Amino acid sequence: MSIPNIITLIRILLVPVIVWAIASGQMKIAFGIFVIAGVSDAVDGFLAKRFNMASELGALLDPLADKALLVSIYVALGIWGAFPRWIVILVVSRDIMIVGAVIISWLFGKPMPMKPLMVSKLNTAAQVALAALVLAALGFNFSSAPYELILMACVTVLTLLSVAFYMVEWVRHMSTIELSR
Repeated sequence: MSIPNIITLIRILLVPVIVWAIASGQMKIAFGIFVIAGVSDAVDGFLAKRFNMASELGALLDPLADKALLVSIYVALGIWGAFPRWIVILVVSRDIMIVGAVIISWLFGKPMPMKPLMVSKLNTAAQVALAALVLAALGFNFSSAPYELILMACVTVLTLLSVAFYMVEWVRHMSTIELSR
């Protein structure tokens, strides 16, 4: 168990705390935890690369921590009423589709290589920016318009593009499977 993996596990443990903070209307606390989670993500990535502490476990845990945090925040903010339901459904559905495709590829004995696409990295950045802006606006009581709408449009477009690119990659990858008769 390396230091970056411990930091990642702590980030996973922050997920229920941030959901509690949002559900309790403690938006300053939620924003603070979100910032801490973001900094911890950068720190564990830096340590893993700089000091050669990267591991197979870390390669699986890090994106899991990121997704657990973002999906939980989007769902909690959707329930709170800070996000429209459609964007929550879009963000969550994308992740479910990708995880489902990965599971299906494993079941067929043809696991997909886990490499994030550039559009997916941009999508994650837009999702993080939107969540941070909304949490900050709620916590510090300021209007985030029109930036919130601009980021919501970016998240929408990038999420749809990401799903499309991943599905094309998945279909291409899975098309080489031979079914036994």
